[in-house]
Amino acid sequence: MNDEDGDKGRTAPERSTPDPSTSRGSVEPESVENASPVPSADEPPTAQPSADEPPTTQPSADEPPTAQPSADEPPTAQPSADEPPTAQPSADEAPTTQLDLGDLGERSGEQASLWVEPPANEDVTQVIPAIPAGPVPGPTVAYTAAAEEPTVVAPAAAPQPDPEPAAASAEETPARAPWMKIAAVTGGVIAVLGLAYAADLAVSSGKVPRGVTVAGVDVGGSSREEAEATLQAQVGPRVDQPLTVQAGDVSTELVPAAAGLGVDWEATLDRAHSQPLNPFTRLTSFFTTDEIGVVSTRDEAALASAVDGLRDDTDRASREGTVVFEGETPVPVDPSTGQNLNGEAAEAALIEKWAFGRTVELPVDVVPVTVTKEGVQKALDDVAAPAASADLVVTGRDGKVATAPRQQIGAIVGFEPDGTGGLKPTYNVDAATGILAPQLVSTEIAPKDAAITLDGGSPTVVPAVVGDLVQWPKTLETLPEVLRGNGSHTIAAVYGPVPPALTTEAAQGLGVKEVIGEFTTGGFSAASGTNIRLAASEINGALIRPGDTFSLNGYTGPRGTAQGYVESGIINNGRPDTAVGGGVSQVATTLYNAAYFAGMEDVAHTEHSYYISRYPEAREATVFEGAIDLQFRNNAKTGVMIQAIGGASDLTIRFWGTKSVDVDSITGNRTKPTQPDTVTLPAGDHCIASSGAPGFTASDTRVISDHATGQEISRNTRTVRYDPVPIVKCEAPGAPKPDERTPAASPAPSTAPESPKPTTSAPKPSGGG
Repeated sequence: MNDEDGDKGRTAPERSTPDPSTSRGSVEPESVENASPVPSADEPPTAQPSADEPPTTQPSADEPPTAQPSADEPPTAQPSADEPPTAQPSADEAPTTQLDLGDLGERSGEQASLWVEPPANEDVTQVIPAIPAGPVPGPTVAYTAAAEEPTVVAPAAAPQPDPEPAAASAEETPARAPWMKIAAVTGGVIAVLGLAYAADLAVSSGKVPRGVTVAGVDVGGSSREEAEATLQAQVGPRVDQPLTVQAGDVSTELVPAAAGLGVDWEATLDRAHSQPLNPFTRLTSFFTTDEIGVVSTRDEAALASAVDGLRDDTDRASREGTVVFEGETPVPVDPSTGQNLNGEAAEAALIEKWAFGRTVELPVDVVPVTVTKEGVQKALDDVAAPAASADLVVTGRDGKVATAPRQQIGAIVGFEPDGTGGLKPTYNVDAATGILAPQLVSTEIAPKDAAITLDGGSPTVVPAVVGDLVQWPKTLETLPEVLRGNGSHTIAAVYGPVPPALTTEAAQGLGVKEVIGEFTTGGFSAASGTNIRLAASEINGALIRPGDTFSLNGYTGPRGTAQGYVESGIINNGRPDTAVGGGVSQVATTLYNAAYFAGMEDVAHTEHSYYISRYPEAREATVFEGAIDLQFRNNAKTGVMIQAIGGASDLTIRFWGTKSVDVDSITGNRTKPTQPDTVTLPAGDHCIASSGAPGFTASDTRVISDHATGQEISRNTRTVRYDPVPIVKCEAPGAPKPDERTPAASPAPSTAPESPKPTTSAPKPSGGG
């Protein structure tokens, strides 16, 4: 037996859903097989309305009331205890309500069209469908479980309020009631919020928006005037209070006012804008803040100066990692990055944040390092520690040794970055040589240049000596390997020949064989003689190779008391005076004239500003250490040797070489004479009386001719103007004031001389001699 056979005649009555395509009044009822007013045991119980179902529909005014059983009528049949309960509709079935209509058909003939005669002796039950929330179009067809023919129910009219609604059970509460309550509550809340929004907007109108803070000061809800007063009271004083600034890992202070900073109160409050209209923004303002900061006034120059003033504290150079030696102990130096204050960004940070009164972070540019701590440690372990573990010893001839003790190893070994994070050792060979070489001098033979002497009255070449010296660069080639060992640091000295600067052959080829020019001066004092002879001895024997330039100051070097020079007379600004080295100008004049007649090329020389009678006019020279020099160049094809002979009262200087030219001097007449002034000074050690001398202009012409042919090679004239030497008078106190000048009397000339024109040129430097 299949499933259909098993269920035949026992299927519970079902309510069919009307076909939308079927017109009203033309619903074909479905038959219910084996319908019985009492369900069998196999049938499901009759459906009961759930709590979500709407209440039973009341008949309209046009419909007859539902028949209620009278007192004489028996009650509607109930299933016996042996019968199964009425079948309940499934969850997919529309809920139905069964009403006992009684004898409604007999009492109301007006609704005969809706009545179907039930079978004899059976109760009548009308099934009315649940009424939806809206109007249901078309007729509704319902079925009873007791009749074979369906009961047709007319379309329900609009539901009318029940004049006396019965108390509904919990299961009969309408399904839409909770949603109606929620909607009502929600609408009420929205209405309340709307009223609150309107009230809040009205109350806060014209005020600073709620939640606004300026430099940490809450001014929200205040009027503009109140807000400005609050800010001036709380933020205003900060302009004169020291402000802490942090630049990298350096903390320092500055005063905003001193940095040219202030507050524009009007512009600051303008930042607050007006009251927001967005409800969400107004709501969140109860729980949040809106920091608008201040609009700063600033003096750009003062601010830039203040930021630059911070650099002494904030800026620092980077320090590369390295290893240094403290005595014989190598010490690691960890690398450290540097930093430089970013001036432009620092100014911007101060402008934006100074008013908060809190520490302001100033941006810095980091200066990186290349050496790592690991690189430093490796250099310490592999190089520095072994190098300092023992003295450096260099063995020489005859059992002599030179030692660089461990305490001096830091002068020899150093380190520099290798570019890959490590350190590269460096070895200072010159420093090692300076420590070691003096200790082995006794084992060396020094080279000696060839020399030219005048023993016997003529030049003689003294042969040169080839030296035998320690070759220190070659000796110390193995220094890096030797110092890396932890044992003895010993190296054998390497000796080698060293030629002299002037060999014997070179000296013989200079052609120094005869006098080519000389000059003699005299008439100096004893003190000046000391200085003159000392300077002459220093230049005696000097060799000037072809093309070389000789400098008197360069050759003698300093001329002070440490070199043996003494104080002697000079002319200082036209007045007689004294100074250490006085008299050397006589050496300069004598040397200049010897070079003049030897045919040397004049490079630089300066005449005295006042004429000295023992020197030739326009053919003399002075020197002053560090300022005025005498220089000439050997333009001959052979060498020149200087011979200087200082006597008790005269000085002779000769130039030896190979004579190739003859030199003549032509001295011109004195012209343009000028008379001296008189200078009166207080009597004392610093006043040296002088009778003075007139000034004049003189000239000299040098004519150079070829020695072999006599043909003139060149002719040059030099003109010199000498200032008058003042008349100096030394008088006791009470005499005329110093520097009081009176013209000196002069005899009337027989012929009218040329009137001298006053000059304002500065006097030439002058020297002793």
